[in-house]
Amino acid sequence: MRVRLYTTNMCSYCVRAKFLLGKRGIPYQEINLSGDDQQRAELVRRTGWRTVPQIFLDDEFIGGYQELAALDRTGELARRASAQAVEPGPA
Repeated sequence: MRVRLYTTNMCSYCVRAKFLLGKRGIPYQEINLSGDDQQRAELVRRTGWRTVPQIFLDDEFIGGYQELAALDRTGELARRASAQAVEPGPA
């Protein structure tokens, strides 16, 4: 599972999201939008969200920290992470 985490400096929910992913051993790519108004505007256009973090699992926008935590509570985050870890490659 490819995780992209869009953040800004001084964002407590971004810190929480990174901590949760780290605690679960899920690697992620952090894209810090601080000072990059153009990229932030493009993300707002794509998702309709102005807040951060904005989290994508593979190419699916799941929302922010609250949505990530909900996936964790239900076990869906672990299921998605482990499903891709054990998928066989091409034969």
